[in-house]
Amino acid sequence: MISSVIRMIDCHIVCRKNNEIKYLLLKRAPKKIYPNIWQCVTGKIENNEKAYLTAIREVQEETKLTAIKLWTVEHVNSFFEARQNRMNLIPVFGMEVNNTNVILSHEHTDYVWCDINIAREKLLWNQQKIGLLVFHDMLNGSKEKLSFSEISL
Repeated sequence: MISSVIRMIDCHIVCRKNNEIKYLLLKRAPKKIYPNIWQCVTGKIENNEKAYLTAIREVQEETKLTAIKLWTVEHVNSFFEARQNRMNLIPVFGMEVNNTNVILSHEHTDYVWCDINIAREKLLWNQQKIGLLVFHDMLNGSKEKLSFSEISL
């Protein structure tokens, strides 16, 4: 029987400057799993931690950025691990910050703030691309829907 787990999160980060939305991507360190790929912030949920608190913690640990807004993105990332015979379900969050000064942890070697098209091209995993595009559509769509998805900080 296949099991399913929720054990990690994805968080797409934006900063708005001069009416432009820029997305943050991080490049994984060469000695980490999936070396040298570009990704959003990802992280493991600790025991009894709420997923949205994992997003806040992981962003702080990996970038030293602080959220000014946080949303649940209308997408759940997923992937199957054949060796463990388990389906991973990954809650996706969107975060706005007001500062582009990133301080990287040991997990990453580089970062870039970029527009939606470059961000989409740089991401390797299709599920992260979909999460990014859904978040982008949320930011540019109905303000009512966006407010319903906001998590109070």
